[in-house]
Amino acid sequence: MFMEIAIGAIGIGVVLMVGYLVIAQVKAALPTVDANTTASINSTQTTVYAGFGLVAVGIIVLAAFGLITIFK
Repeated sequence: MFMEIAIGAIGIGVVLMVGYLVIAQVKAALPTVDANTTASINSTQTTVYAGFGLVAVGIIVLAAFGLITIFK
């Protein structure tokens, strides 16, 4: 069960990283004429960063739980 959860968390992390790269490419391709568009894309990037941080913390907690279970 531990490995299944860890693999799922890694998959979610990969999806978030690809999402961040796509958003960064879209931001670079769009002209910066409209301030609302720039603010929206920056907000989306921040949300993706936060999601990736949460997944990273989840993976760390899962690894700690696995180590505790192994040495119990």
